[in-house]
Amino acid sequence: MEPKKVYIGMCADLLHHGHINIIKEGAKLGDVTIGLLTDEAMATYKRLPLLEFEQRKAIVENLKGVKEVIPQPTLDYVPNLRAFKPDFVVHGDDWKTGVQRKTRERVIETLKEWGGQLIEPAYTKDISSTKLNKGLKEMGITPEMRMKKLKRLIKAKPMIRILEAHNGLTGLIVENTKVEKDGKIEEFDGIWISSLTDSAAKGKPDIEYVDFTSRLNTINEILEVTTKPIILDGDSGGLTEHFTFMVKTLERLGVSAVIIEDKIGLKQNSLEENGNAQEQDSIQNFARKISEGKKSQVTDDFMIIARIESLITGKGLEDALNRAKAYINAGADCIMIHSKEKTPDEILEFCREYDKFENKIPLVAVPSTYSQISERELIEAGVDIVIYANHLIRSAFPAMVKTAESILLNQRAHEVEEKCVPISTFLDLIKKNL
Repeated sequence: MEPKKVYIGMCADLLHHGHINIIKEGAKLGDVTIGLLTDEAMATYKRLPLLEFEQRKAIVENLKGVKEVIPQPTLDYVPNLRAFKPDFVVHGDDWKTGVQRKTRERVIETLKEWGGQLIEPAYTKDISSTKLNKGLKEMGITPEMRMKKLKRLIKAKPMIRILEAHNGLTGLIVENTKVEKDGKIEEFDGIWISSLTDSAAKGKPDIEYVDFTSRLNTINEILEVTTKPIILDGDSGGLTEHFTFMVKTLERLGVSAVIIEDKIGLKQNSLEENGNAQEQDSIQNFARKISEGKKSQVTDDFMIIARIESLITGKGLEDALNRAKAYINAGADCIMIHSKEKTPDEILEFCREYDKFENKIPLVAVPSTYSQISERELIEAGVDIVIYANHLIRSAFPAMVKTAESILLNQRAHEVEEKCVPISTFLDLIKKNL
């Protein structure tokens, strides 16, 4: 008699004895096939795995009791189950509640179609992926692993969500903030280090007055306490000859990408009212800067993102599209299209035309002035990365001003205590790295 077919779905990123116990229980019932969740499947409800799919597959297929490993491309088991029709599905009983509860219900209903059975061994005690992840964060991450994560995320998710940080504390906020919504864990995928917020945090104007050495101090502060990929606002990138050294430095540190804008002359923030007085670089010169920057890279993992200012300077859609084509041909890894309009109309128009390109690369949007647009609408328009570029510092500023005013008015701090984190809690948060 042929052995029964057993299906076990797992991520197997942080492999532990709980996984081994499940496989052992499955092997008692028949031949075990592991449905290994792909990066794309994991990214739909949880963090991107530390190890890539092929690395995880190589580990799991060498475990005792495993007959075969196949990809499970969605969190939903149903497509694989209907194709495989196992006699048993084995999973720990920990998924009866939480984000996987609905997945479990669909497995039960699908197994009824051919009389299959769900077996749920007791969840192995004293195992917590959250604790394991926290332990890994405390150990840190190598520059190479961090740098690679951005490209992996772009492949795995319909949209990458980036939030600005301007010091170590705000880096921790981006790193650790998460919410549960519709059965999924929502969190930020990476960190944006903006020249505007970095300058503002130092009390300096956003005119490239804060030099690259000072910017590196901020980068290192954030690198020391986080593990998520970092995108740096590189302003214009400076002279081409200088930009190549910037690329080498950022790549060595483990920064994933730099965004450079196609403007020349004294830096002026693009969102200022008279922003169209700024001058754009020629297409030829800026394309050369991109090309030379790409040549200076040591790895294929670092990304140069070309920021197009045509809509800011008033040159219009056609100029923006022509620049996008030229920058793609020069080797840019992504295109960022910028706007200071109060509605997303011109961004959406650019997206529609950009979608017609035969040769496309990922598209980046920064909805600072047109913040009413949703992520879903941006995804539908073809945007791959959304950057919330200055919201932490902008929200912190009014709160701090109100605190300062209250102390002056009341000549004591008692009235603001309820709006402040307790000192003991604050110290504990920092000590534990949030």
